[in-house]
Amino acid sequence: MDEIEIAPLRLEEAEALVDLAGFIWRRHYPGIITPEQIEYMLAQRYKPGLVRQLLARGDLWLAARAGETLIGFAHSHPLQEGDYKLDKLYVHPDWQRHGIGGRLADTLASHARRHGSGRLLLRVNRQNQAAIGAYLKNGFRVATVIVEDIGNGFVMDDYVMIKEL
Repeated sequence: MDEIEIAPLRLEEAEALVDLAGFIWRRHYPGIITPEQIEYMLAQRYKPGLVRQLLARGDLWLAARAGETLIGFAHSHPLQEGDYKLDKLYVHPDWQRHGIGGRLADTLASHARRHGSGRLLLRVNRQNQAAIGAYLKNGFRVATVIVEDIGNGFVMDDYVMIKEL
């Protein structure tokens, strides 16, 4: 396996991140959510301009790279309550089960701890058993359930998971 670098996302990688997210979502989420909801959520959450805007706001975006190829990413930001939100964490299917997602989550947790946060929070679809298992393995626990209308007739049916830092 190539050496994997975990480092801040570069501004010029916004388009590659959007492409990677689309590939991962379209491969992973069928059977969990509808293809229509996949496309709706990708259009809402993954635009190069939005990624650059969140970088400019000061959110932490991490890239996992094999050489110069983006193979995974994570996004986090502080919450008002002093917690830190792990908002996105994805690894290309060909690179899963190599500890890359755990390294991304650990790097975010270290960053959050250094910035005074005592907990890392995330939301995960309740049907996404692979991700739930990975998060449990990495020290998260299920805290509650949230069902949220996200518009266009779609809902997010999620667990909120927490990791004490």
